[in-house]
Amino acid sequence: MSSTAGNPKELPEPVLVFMTYLDVEKRSSAATLRSYEKDLAQFEEFLEGRKVTLASPENITPDHVRGFLAKLHAKRLAKSTLSRKLSSLRSFFKYMSKHRFIPKDPMIGIRNPKQEIRHPRSLNVDQAVNLMDAHVGDEPADKRDLALAEMLYGSGLRVSEAITIDLFDVDTSSGVVRISGKGNKERLSPMSDAARKAVDDYLKVRAELGPSLEEQALFVGNRGGRLNRRQVNRILARMAEGAGLHEGVHPHMLRHSFASHMLQSGADMRSVQELLGHEHLSTTQRYTHLNLQQIMNVYDKAHPLAGSQAPGGGKNEEE
Repeated sequence: MSSTAGNPKELPEPVLVFMTYLDVEKRSSAATLRSYEKDLAQFEEFLEGRKVTLASPENITPDHVRGFLAKLHAKRLAKSTLSRKLSSLRSFFKYMSKHRFIPKDPMIGIRNPKQEIRHPRSLNVDQAVNLMDAHVGDEPADKRDLALAEMLYGSGLRVSEAITIDLFDVDTSSGVVRISGKGNKERLSPMSDAARKAVDDYLKVRAELGPSLEEQALFVGNRGGRLNRRQVNRILARMAEGAGLHEGVHPHMLRHSFASHMLQSGADMRSVQELLGHEHLSTTQRYTHLNLQQIMNVYDKAHPLAGSQAPGGGKNEEE
């Protein structure tokens, strides 16, 4: 084991034993090992002022852990960072307890700080419409970009799902696309009218981007290969700039927008869950708070939300 980066002191023997276990038996990644090493070294540094050490882990009490947390909290570290450091300590002491190096686990009763609930960011209806309407151009890449954005928003796709769509997965005549989601779980997703038209227009010029006959990807780059995540991010950033949107539009924001606009239009949560490909309803429920916030803004602007008047030409009945 290497010594902790930025910490010239040798780690106590019990910590080295634990790190060897993570490295050899658990086969943890180098990044994971560095994280554990850093957190345990930081805890050891804190303990020095209390005249205890991880060299004698049996002397560590829950009060030592709480004091460490209090010191970190005073530094205004993010709750996610505090939770990670607690996880490192919890794993270490669990190992110590399991192998009877300590009589009692000092982490028992220590809870992670309550995490802030981060609600997904999304575009409002105006912004979604502007994003699509502002992207005009007759070049093959322009038509591809619009088709991509319409699919991300119109069907609520993850970027990983959009870039793995093959030509035979799309049926614009029936308005259905086959999606390979997380865990290779397949689902059929409807396409909005705007997405169907945009994909049809793009397919007429796809060959001009230079894909080989063997390339089955629906969305290809300017050199003919399958689009990747980075390229999709750049495409959306360029489209957002052209629409006057400066808040960092990214693929998942379009997915969030789709979900919130669906709920605003009266879709039941279970249907939205199925369309998004969420395994658990609780994941979909993150959008309900966002819906309450946005619905007021949308109504203040007297925007149509549902049915044939959906943003972008009938997008809101998808996913």
